[in-house]
This record gives sequence, C-alpha cells and structure tokens, in this order.
Amino acid sequence: MRLPDVLRHSWVLAAKDLRVEFRSRTAILSAVVFVILAFVVFNFGRDPTAVPNVALAPSILWVTFTLAAILALNRAFHLELENHALDGLLLAPIDRSSIYLGKLIANLVFVATFELIGVPLLMLFFNVRLLPYLAPLVLLIALATIGFVAVGTLFSAMTVRTRFAELLLPVLLLPFMILPLSWGVQATVRLLAGRPLSEIAGWLNMLAVYDIVFVALALLLFPATVSE
Repeated sequence: MRLPDVLRHSWVLAAKDLRVEFRSRTAILSAVVFVILAFVVFNFGRDPTAVPNVALAPSILWVTFTLAAILALNRAFHLELENHALDGLLLAPIDRSSIYLGKLIANLVFVATFELIGVPLLMLFFNVRLLPYLAPLVLLIALATIGFVAVGTLFSAMTVRTRFAELLLPVLLLPFMILPLSWGVQATVRLLAGRPLSEIAGWLNMLAVYDIVFVALALLLFPATVSE
C-alpha cells in the first residue's frame, strides 16, 4: 500500500480515537487528575531545606509523566474490544501499519495533553524557572515521549486480550522506559541548572535514535502482534 494511503488511514483512525476519548474523557481525565494529585503530594512531602527544588523537580516531573502515560496507554485498545471491533478493524482493507500509527498519534496527543498541564504545575509548586529553557525542554519532552509511547502502544496491543492487561503492561513497558527516562532526567537537571545547551545535545541525539529504532521495530512487529 502506498505511503500516502497509510498516512491518511492512520489519521482517520487517530481522529476517531480522539473524538471518542474527548467525548467520554475517561482516560484523559484520570491521567490529568493523577498528574495534579502527584504534584500536590510531592509538594507537601518534600523538605525544601534538604534538597534544592532544581535537583528534585526533574525526577518528579518524569516519574509523574511516566505513570500518567501508563494510565492512558492501558486504554489504547480497550475500546476495540467491545463488540469485537478490533477483529473488524483487522479485517478492514487497510495496511495494519496504519492501525499502529493511528493509535500512536492518538496516544501521543493524550500524553501531550497532560504534559502541557504538568509543566506549568511544576513551575507553580516547585518554584523553578522554565521559561528561559522552554524550547529545549519541549523538544526534550517530545523526544522522550515518542520513544516510550511507541513501545507502549505496541505492548498495549499485545496485552489487550489478556486477563491482567492493566498489570502486565507496566511490567513489560517499564524496562524499555529506563533509558529514555534516565536520559530525560539528566538532560532536564542540566537545563534547569542553566548549563549550556551543548551539554544536553548528546542525550537529545540518543533519544532521537531511540525513537527511530523503536518506532521502526514497532511498525514491523505490530502486524504479527495483532494476528496472535
């Protein structure tokens, strides 16, 4: 199938998921509430005299984004389980890569939504200056998010038919999130400390390579995953 057709079908599927989710607001609201609650709990649980906010905030930011993303990814294929909609989708005359790309786009939009809420909350609760580093921080968050959402979308399809999908997805996904999360935390620490952008260029490059590799692998493995 031609690439323009794959992209067009992917966008149609992503738009369908986005419309359904923003009408029901089930997954996105639960993730947003979790983000807000996590920042409130971390804010009241910290000791500002023991650890500087600049040193603590990056870890809190990425831990919160990771757990909220898992909440959203758990529902990525659940809608298609009703009335055997997933079987009907697999029988549709479209490339199965379009299904994966459509789900990936929709999941990225969901995750980006609560990330947009989380960054201002970090500034509010932890009194860190993000505006001078906003552009590189957005690029850093985007690169890290694409990587673990790409893997999470594949594993969500793999576990959706299992009895304990909500437990199995984090177990499978978290090992693959260690690298992008560690790179993201280290780069964020240096950004908030006002270090030169050249110091985080290596982590940005590694995140870009990670994204390319795992998106390509997920595209290759997805057809076999949903055939099982």
